[in-house]
Amino acid sequence: MFKILLLTIIIIFKGSTVFAEIVKDFKIEGNNRVSENTIINFSELKKGKDISSSDLNDSLKKLYDTNFFENVSISISNNLVTIKVDEYPIIQEINIEGIKRKQTVKELKEQITLKEKNPFNETLIKADLNTIYNIFKTAGFYFVEIDVQVQKNDNKTVNIIYQIDRGEKATIKEIKFIGDKKFKSRKLHSVITSEEEKFWKLISKHKYLNLERINLDKRLLKNFYLNKGYYQVEINDAYTKMINNKDFVLTFNVVAGQKFKFGNLSLSLPNDFDPNKFKDLEKIFEKLSGSTYNYNRIEKILDEIEKIALFANYEFINAEIEEEISDENINFIFNIKESKKVYVDKINILGNHITNEEFIRNQLIVDEGDPFNKILHTKSVNNLKSTGIFKSVNSEIIATDNNDKNIINLTVEEKPTGEISASAGVGTEGTTFAFGVKENNFNGKGIKLATNLAISDDSIRGLFDYTHPNFAYTDRALSTSLQSTSTDKLTEFGYKSNLNKISLGTEYEQYDDLFFSPAISVSNESLETTSDASAAYKKQEGSYFDTTFAYGLTLDKRNQKFQTTDGYRSSWFQELPVISNTASILNSYSFTAYAEPVDDMVISSGFLVRAVNSLSNDDVRVSKRLYAPSKRLRGFQSGAVGPKDGDDYVGGNYLATINTSSTIPFVLQTLESVDLKVFLDVGNVWGVDYSSAVDDSNKLRSASGVALEILTPIGPLSFSFAETITKASTDKTETFRFQLGTTF
Repeated sequence: MFKILLLTIIIIFKGSTVFAEIVKDFKIEGNNRVSENTIINFSELKKGKDISSSDLNDSLKKLYDTNFFENVSISISNNLVTIKVDEYPIIQEINIEGIKRKQTVKELKEQITLKEKNPFNETLIKADLNTIYNIFKTAGFYFVEIDVQVQKNDNKTVNIIYQIDRGEKATIKEIKFIGDKKFKSRKLHSVITSEEEKFWKLISKHKYLNLERINLDKRLLKNFYLNKGYYQVEINDAYTKMINNKDFVLTFNVVAGQKFKFGNLSLSLPNDFDPNKFKDLEKIFEKLSGSTYNYNRIEKILDEIEKIALFANYEFINAEIEEEISDENINFIFNIKESKKVYVDKINILGNHITNEEFIRNQLIVDEGDPFNKILHTKSVNNLKSTGIFKSVNSEIIATDNNDKNIINLTVEEKPTGEISASAGVGTEGTTFAFGVKENNFNGKGIKLATNLAISDDSIRGLFDYTHPNFAYTDRALSTSLQSTSTDKLTEFGYKSNLNKISLGTEYEQYDDLFFSPAISVSNESLETTSDASAAYKKQEGSYFDTTFAYGLTLDKRNQKFQTTDGYRSSWFQELPVISNTASILNSYSFTAYAEPVDDMVISSGFLVRAVNSLSNDDVRVSKRLYAPSKRLRGFQSGAVGPKDGDDYVGGNYLATINTSSTIPFVLQTLESVDLKVFLDVGNVWGVDYSSAVDDSNKLRSASGVALEILTPIGPLSFSFAETITKASTDKTETFRFQLGTTF
C-alpha cells in the first residue's frame, strides 16, 4: 500500500514538472493596435519564470478578460512563449437614433458597456440592449421598440446603430390595495408617490408606470406599517395588469400581520465600558417598554448610540440588535461591541457627474484619517441618501496591505432633481391656483431653489427661495427668500395693499429635538384706500418700511412629521422690530399633542395664543392685527370674528384658540375612500388699541361638528359640518365648509 502511494506522489510530481519550462523570450503574433509589451503585461508571464501548463491557462484567461481579443492561443517551445491574438474590431461610432434630447442620448451611452474607441465584443450587444430596455421601462416607456445594427467598416472598425421608438408612456389608470391591509385605501394612497392618471394631470410624472417609483412606494408602505406596530408586515411584489394598449392597474398586496409592542429593551456592554455614559439609553428603554412598536424609535436609539460614540470617545464600536418575539411583544438586546481598531486611509467618491464632491464629503461623519466606526459610517451613508438627490448610494470597504487602514469607495447614482408642480383648489373661501418650480441640486452643490406663484380670488403671491445647505462651512443651512404679495379688496372693503419682502434665516437643531430658527426681514408695504374703506384703513393709508428680527424655538417630540400619531410639538415665536415706522412686537405660542389609542383613531389636542402690541404711541397697523385661522375656528366665516369697526372686522391685538379632534375608524368602515372626524373648536379674538369705541366683542366662541375627508377621482375633498355653541351677536357663522384640491 505504501509503495502505491509513493508511486502516485512521484507521478503527480513528475506530471507537474514535465511541462514546466523557464521563459527566455516572447513572440507575439496577430496584434495590430495592442502593443507587444501590453500583451505581455496582460498575460502576467515574466522572463526567467518557471511556468507550467496551468500558468499558461491562467494567462490565457487573463488575456480574454481584457475584452481586447476575440481569439487567443498561448504555447511554449524551447523556452519561447508564443502568443497569437485576433483583436476585436474597434467601435468607431455609437449612434442612437429616434431620441431627440441630447441629454438622454448622453445618459444612454454612459449606461451601456460598449463604448466608442473601445474593442467591439459582439456578446455584449445583448446585455447593452437589455440595459436600454430597462432604462426606458423604468421611465414608463413599456412599449419601447429597439433595433440594433452593426456596420462593419473597411479599417476593421464598426459602427453600432440603435434605432429607438419609445412609443407612448404607460400610465396608471387605477391603484389598488388588497390583502390584510388594516387601513383604508384612502390613507394608503396618501403614503405612496404614484398617482392615478387623470386628464387634467398635464405636468405630473407620477401618473406614469415607473419601476423605481413602485419600489419606492413599497418601501414607503413598509415603513408606514412598521411605524404602526406591524413588525412582520410584508409588501408582496406589486404587480400590474394592462387593461388597454397603454393603461395599467397597479396593485399592492399587503400582509400586515399582527400588531406588536415593545417588550424588554436591554443593553449589553463590554466589561471595560462605563455604564453611566449610557444612562440616557436606559431612560429611553423605560419609556418605550409596553408601547406600540415603532421603527422610528429604533432609529432614535441608534442615533443616541451614535452620539455616545462621538462624545464619549468610543471610537471603535459597533451595535448589533438581537430581536425576540414573545406573544405580542418584541424584546430587544442592543449589543455594543468593540470593533477592530482600523482607520480610514482614503475615501473615493465615484459616480458623481453633476454633484460637487465637496458637498458629498460634507455629509460624511467619518472622514479620511478618522477611526473607522461602522455606526457613524452607516450614518454617513444615510445622510447622503436623505439629501434626496441620489437614486442610490453604495459603500464598499476595502482592506489595505496595512491591516489597520481601510479604503472606502462611495458610489452614488444621481437622479433628476428638478420638479414642476401645479395645483388648484375650490371651496367656500374661494378658489386658488398655484404653480411652482424646484431644483434641489443647483450647480451640483446641493443648493435648493424654489419659485412659487399662488393666485386666489383677491390676492396674488410670488415667492423665490434659495437655501444653501452648508453656508460658510457651518453645517447649517442658510435660506434667503423674496416675496411679493398684492391683496385687492377695493370692491368689498375699499382698500388694496402691496407687500414686498426679503428674508434671511436659518434653522438648526440646538439640542435633542429642539430647533432654533432665527431670521431677519426687510419689507415695504403700501396701503391705498377709497371712500368705501373704514376709518381705520383710511387713517393708515400710505407706505411703510420695516426691518424685523424674528426667531422660533420648537420642541418636536412627534413620532413622525407626516401622519403623526404620537408625541407633541411645542413652538414659541417672536418678531421684534429693528427699524419700523410703526413698531410692534408679535408673540406666539402653540402646542399640539397626539395619541392613537386604537388603530386609525388619532386624537389631537392643542392650543394657540398670540399677541401683537405697539411699542410706540402709534396703533398696531391694520395689516398686522390678528385674525383667527379658519382651520382653528370652524363654524365661523374666515375673518368674520372679533372686533368690528362699522362693517369691517378689524382683527384684534390678542388671539387664542383651543382645538380637539379625533378620527373615527369604526364608522363608514366599508367606504375605502372616506374618513370621518369629529372636532371641537374654541377661540376668541379681542383687543382694539386704536379706538375705545369699537365693539371689543370679548366673548368666547365655540363650535363642534364632523368632518368628512373623501378621496374623489378629481382629488381630495373635505367637508365640515359645524354647529356653533357660543358666539357674539356680530359674528358671521358658517355651518358648511368644503375644500377640493388637486395637482396637475
